[in-house]
Amino acid sequence: MSKLHLRQATSDDLNALLQLEQRCFTEDRLSRRSFRRFIEMPRDRLIVAETTHEGASELLGYCLVLMSAATRLARIYSIAVLPTARGHGIGEQLIKTAEHEAASAGRILMRLEVREDNSGAITLYKRLGYRQFGTYRDYYEDHGTALRFERRILFYEPSREFLPVPYYPQTTDFSCGPAALIMAMAALDEEQPLTTLEELRIWREATTIFMLAGHGGCGPHGLALSAWKRGFEASAWVSTEGPLFQDTVRNNDKKRVLELVHEGFLKDISQTGIRLHHAPLTLEAMEQALHNGQIPVILISTWQLNRSRVPHWVTVCAIDEQFVYLHDPDIDVDDGETVADKQYLPVDKRVFSRISRYGRNQPLQAAVIVGPKR
Repeated sequence: MSKLHLRQATSDDLNALLQLEQRCFTEDRLSRRSFRRFIEMPRDRLIVAETTHEGASELLGYCLVLMSAATRLARIYSIAVLPTARGHGIGEQLIKTAEHEAASAGRILMRLEVREDNSGAITLYKRLGYRQFGTYRDYYEDHGTALRFERRILFYEPSREFLPVPYYPQTTDFSCGPAALIMAMAALDEEQPLTTLEELRIWREATTIFMLAGHGGCGPHGLALSAWKRGFEASAWVSTEGPLFQDTVRNNDKKRVLELVHEGFLKDISQTGIRLHHAPLTLEAMEQALHNGQIPVILISTWQLNRSRVPHWVTVCAIDEQFVYLHDPDIDVDDGETVADKQYLPVDKRVFSRISRYGRNQPLQAAVIVGPKR
């Protein structure tokens, strides 16, 4: 095969695109009007693959990528390769080029739909790192089912501006706070243990005893004390002065236990150099802490991310003009997630302002900033 050239489509490609559509699909075909609209839409990308032989060009495939103005998502709306040109990696090159274009436009995830009986395409997508996250019934004109796939395409490039933060996944459902704190401390001290034993020790020190159902989670006071106990500078930022998470338990005896735990934390903090601020930690202060060689650990609501109302601790690793980059210690293996999915996870700053608070009425904002060893 002659050398392949990938480029943005122009209106001169319309006839060739229509011919390719006719040869590749029997249903759900794009019209000339649709192709023209996508070519003229500056936000979207229509990438074509062509070869030139003896001065004549031939269009072998295309990939149409839609990019929403309201989100950081991109979507492969349609992809096609001539039947006679398949088996030469053209589809893979189109996908990789589409991912590069979308990532350059600040998109975090690439999504796509594929017929459930298209085993060749499904195999390719999985090999390229896509994972299934949903299903559309009655999606195609013939009432066929589509499988939904996605892959993270935007990754943080390490910078000398900020300390590198090692990644450590939580090993229980209730120890996100200790795991997030371990990552922060490990960024500041290479001898910091990254072990399940250390994770559980911190949980025992910092737990609120009760929260929702099951084991209690950790609050900012306890996490700050755990960091201080291990020799690190620490400060805590909490938007409320009273006991935390009381609205997650209904039993009055349990509420009283939460009050006693809170009183104990405050007494212990008073005997340390921990700075306790009863105010939210601003994004500007968070970025300044990173520049000062400190690592913020923050409480978020995962409702914006996965529709869960559980409070969750993450580690802030870097901030740039568009994103806040997080280490999320929670890996959902059953959902196909890997360590790579949760390291330097980019969150749009506008979204971050919504997730960095927990609860509906008077939402809680909490953070711990871990500094170098004393």
